[in-house]
Amino acid sequence: MGRLSRRTFAMAALSTLATTGSAAADTGRAPAAAGRPRAVTEMRGVWLATVANRDWPSRPGLTAAQQRTELIAHLDTAVRDRLNTVIFQVRPTADALWPSPYEPWSQYLTGTQGVAPGWDPLKTAVEEAHVRGLQLHAWFNPYRIANHTDPTKLVASHPARKHPDWVVTYGGKLYYNPGLPQVRLFVENAILDAVRKYPVDAVHFDDYFYPYPVAGQTFDDDAAYDKYGGAFTDRAAWRRDNIDRLIRETAARIKQIRPGTRFGISPFGVWRNAATDPRGSDTTAGVQTYDDLCADTRKWVREGWIDYIVPQLYWNIGFAPADYAKLLPWWAAVARGSKTRLYAGEALYKAGDPAQPAAWQDPAELSRHLTLADRYPEVGGHVFFAARDVAVDPVGAMARVVADHYKQSAKPPR
Repeated sequence: MGRLSRRTFAMAALSTLATTGSAAADTGRAPAAAGRPRAVTEMRGVWLATVANRDWPSRPGLTAAQQRTELIAHLDTAVRDRLNTVIFQVRPTADALWPSPYEPWSQYLTGTQGVAPGWDPLKTAVEEAHVRGLQLHAWFNPYRIANHTDPTKLVASHPARKHPDWVVTYGGKLYYNPGLPQVRLFVENAILDAVRKYPVDAVHFDDYFYPYPVAGQTFDDDAAYDKYGGAFTDRAAWRRDNIDRLIRETAARIKQIRPGTRFGISPFGVWRNAATDPRGSDTTAGVQTYDDLCADTRKWVREGWIDYIVPQLYWNIGFAPADYAKLLPWWAAVARGSKTRLYAGEALYKAGDPAQPAAWQDPAELSRHLTLADRYPEVGGHVFFAARDVAVDPVGAMARVVADHYKQSAKPPR
């Protein structure tokens, strides 16, 4: 997720291959009053990706007025489709879409990292979303520095150039090393600067913690492990603890700075396969978040460390390695009885894509996902990837969702 490569990862990952609470309690849906229509409260979200200009701006180098016009158009499209939440990527690659004292302006705005675009996109997004009755969730990628391996391509003032010992080169990209306490503090500070400055409704992380595995390559954190990993049985346990600390500390600091702001995470949809762990899902995914990304997403939900989770359930109903119809109830069971709200991440980008399985050529596939989710009171809504696909909607899959499920507006969860 910076999610330029979500499609690649979702396909590659798979090719390598109780008691329910009340709807009002678990989904936030208000009970119907006698003689009155029910006031619906559910997540209806869309991701607005900026990495590599995926959704916005359409290309780098547009004028401030052009960028603003395009951004407003995405917000208006969300309103048109009766969505209520926009998850706006404001830190795609250790950069910023607001004036940050910690990191440079994003290259995806002007074409040159560190050059001010002449306006404040995050400020405008928050203000204009709220005017339209939308929530604005600020989406941050914690550790990715660049989608290349050349530090000299970064602006001279970039923290990664000032602290080369913080950087790991892996899989053709540059990353901050999650095993260094000073990196964790810096990442938190960079993110929380936005929380201090703007009334964002939530802080949102995507699925990139430790990077997705690349065959034949090693993420070189030997020095950090030697220094800080002595209390752990193995490197994987130490790495998971590093990410756990990021999550717990970020959550606590958000509540301290802006108590009304929520914290949500959108992980890869498979925690572990049942063949690996009996608590896992009935899947045969080639990537398991717990093992490969060192992110114990199930634990975060069960412990209530995060306010909401949006697993990327980016597969069709009946897809054997990772069946939506099996993963959705698995996640519902994980969320059941916890303090963490569950929303389903939906692969709108696959609808009508000729490279996808036959199910995705049917405009009704996503609508069937929402119909299935109605059976599980723990599922409090859906988020669609991504904004460009909502706007273009090539085969009418989003229009079908709206017609079948979003006939009336819904209040966003709070």
